[in-house]
Amino acid sequence: MRLKNYIHAILVLCFLSAISAYGNEPATGEDGRILFRAAEAYDPADDFILANRLYSESNYGEAALVYERIIGAGYHSAGLYYNLGNAYYRSNNIPAAILNYERAALLSPGDEDVRFNLELARSRVRDRIEELPAFFLNRWWQDARSMAGAGAWAVLSVSLFILSLAMVSVFLFSSSIIIKKTFFWLAVSMFSLAVLCFSLGLDQRNHLRNHGTAIVFSPLVPVKSSPDIRSADLFIIHEGTKVRVEESIGDWRSVRLSDGNKGWVHMDDIEMI
Repeated sequence: MRLKNYIHAILVLCFLSAISAYGNEPATGEDGRILFRAAEAYDPADDFILANRLYSESNYGEAALVYERIIGAGYHSAGLYYNLGNAYYRSNNIPAAILNYERAALLSPGDEDVRFNLELARSRVRDRIEELPAFFLNRWWQDARSMAGAGAWAVLSVSLFILSLAMVSVFLFSSSIIIKKTFFWLAVSMFSLAVLCFSLGLDQRNHLRNHGTAIVFSPLVPVKSSPDIRSADLFIIHEGTKVRVEESIGDWRSVRLSDGNKGWVHMDDIEMI
C-alpha cells in the first residue's frame, strides 16, 4: 500500500509541475478569448461600446482611435484586435489592419473570422512572396499548435492528466486482471495525450511571446546589404509585407522574408506584431 501512495504522490507532483510551467496564463474575457488586464483603474466597457457604435456609423477612423485607447490602457484581446483591424481595413490602412489581424491570430489562432479577414487584407499587399516549403513534420506540428491557444491546450492537458490519474487509481486498486490491463493502457494513452497537449500549449505560449515578426509600414522600403544608409540596396519591399526580425544593431533590424531573402531595414519602417 505504501508503494501505491508513493506513486500517487509522484503523479500529483508531476501534475502540479505541469501547471506551474505555464506560469500566469492570460485571463479570459466574456467572449471566451484571451484577455490581459494591466490597469485596474480604467474601465474599457464604455469605450468599447463607443468604438463599436462609431464603427456601425461608418466612423472608422474615430472607432480605431477609441480601440487604440483601450489597448493603450493595457487591455489586449483577440476580439479587440480583430475589431481594430476591421476599423483600419475600412479606413484603407492596410498595414495597420494586417498588424492587428496578426495580433488577433496570435491570441486566437483557431478563429476562422480572423484568418479570413487576414487573408483578405494580405491580398491587397503589393508584394507576392512565395514561402519556402517547410519540412512536413514541422508543418504538421505548426498546424496542430495553431488549432487552439495556450490556455485551451493547458486546460485540455490538465483534464487528460486528471483522467490518467483516475485510471491509474482503478489499475492500482482493482483485483481483476482484465480491468488492470485495460485501465493501465488507458492511463498510458491519456497521459501521453496530456503530455502532447502540454507540449503544444507550451510551444504556442513561446510562439506568442517570441514570434519575432513585424509588418512593413512604409510605402516603399529598400532592404540594405548592411545596417548603413549608404550600403547597397538588395531589393525592395512594400507596406503590409510580413517579415521576421532576426537581429538588431542600433536603429537597424535584420529581416528575413518567407522566401528566404534577407537584409537590413530601419526600425522606423516596420512595426513589431
